Amino acid sequence: MFNKLKKKELSELIFEGALTLGIVYLLYIGMELMFNRLVATPPSILSEIPSLRRFVMVVDAFLTIYDDAFQWIAAIFAAIFTGWRLARRYKQMQLTHILDELHYIAAGHFDHRIDANNAGSYVDVVDSINTLVESTVQAMAEERKIEQSKDELITNVSHDIRTPLTSIIGYLGLIEDKQFTSEEDALRYIHIAYTKALQMKVLVDDLFEYTKVRQPTTPLLLKTINIGNFLEQIVADYELESRKRHMETEVIMKTDPLMIEMDVDKMARVFNNLISNALKYAHGGTWVHIEAEKIGSEVIVAVKNNGERIPEESLQELFGRFYRVENSRSKETGGTGLGLAIAQSIVTLHGGYIYAESDEAETKFVLHLPLKQTPAIKE
Repeated sequence: MFNKLKKKELSELIFEGALTLGIVYLLYIGMELMFNRLVATPPSILSEIPSLRRFVMVVDAFLTIYDDAFQWIAAIFAAIFTGWRLARRYKQMQLTHILDELHYIAAGHFDHRIDANNAGSYVDVVDSINTLVESTVQAMAEERKIEQSKDELITNVSHDIRTPLTSIIGYLGLIEDKQFTSEEDALRYIHIAYTKALQMKVLVDDLFEYTKVRQPTTPLLLKTINIGNFLEQIVADYELESRKRHMETEVIMKTDPLMIEMDVDKMARVFNNLISNALKYAHGGTWVHIEAEKIGSEVIVAVKNNGERIPEESLQELFGRFYRVENSRSKETGGTGLGLAIAQSIVTLHGGYIYAESDEAETKFVLHLPLKQTPAIKE
């Protein structure tokens, strides 16, 4: 819409320029003719005022001598005035086009952008408008994403709570109606209801933790520790589970000692989740290694395993809320699906980032953490 002036507008611009030029030049010719007429037939006032008549005669003689020069001066003035007039008119047309473009975008064509190549002196304005439109579209997309995310959150929470809640109500209903044949049956029903209630508590606790660590103002209780000793303590808690799954767990410190400032409890949640997931989901794996080293002002920690490869499409979604690589929600491996989302939020709170990589040889989760926290991150 803004690439070029329309033919009709261009013809109007040419006509207006020619008309302006002609009017200005005719005004000069008319003034000159009127002055010549005044000299040829002077009114009585000129004869009564000799000095005025002499002045008129001098000007007339001057105009007669330099008539050609004045003709050229008049023509140049007319051209300059016409150019100035056309420039103003052209800017008005450009501004009109910009307004038309804005109305077109405001009508819902948010993928449209104003072409700045023919914006003339308004190129900065057009660039600013395009930037503003981009920001607005991005904000709208982000808002839609947030709304969709909220809907998904409600759906997933409802699903995960309804399943154990249905079992709890069912078994307690059997006990309430005395639908059991022995005390052992009643105790079994109570145990199942209790187990399902614990599952609900885990989900609620994870939801609370997730919403808390998602806030950028969440305080961190910072301590400076040796991350090697910290990781050894975490791994020790999984000794029995790793033996049960016939997997070796080991901490490999490439930089030792390695001191880092962090919130111990929150980071313990991160590594507990990563190691637990590695033991649960590394089907066919025989080891889990936690490697840590210092590079520059960062600590890089990688939690690796040699289990089954994670599909590429799943790697992009791992840190999403309620995402599970396994479709089933089995008792064996099905968690709340919030663990990695919580881990990512905690790492972000520490000014770092986390990502996952997987191939046929190994799967690893890599954390980048700063050695020292900035004052803005501290409590």
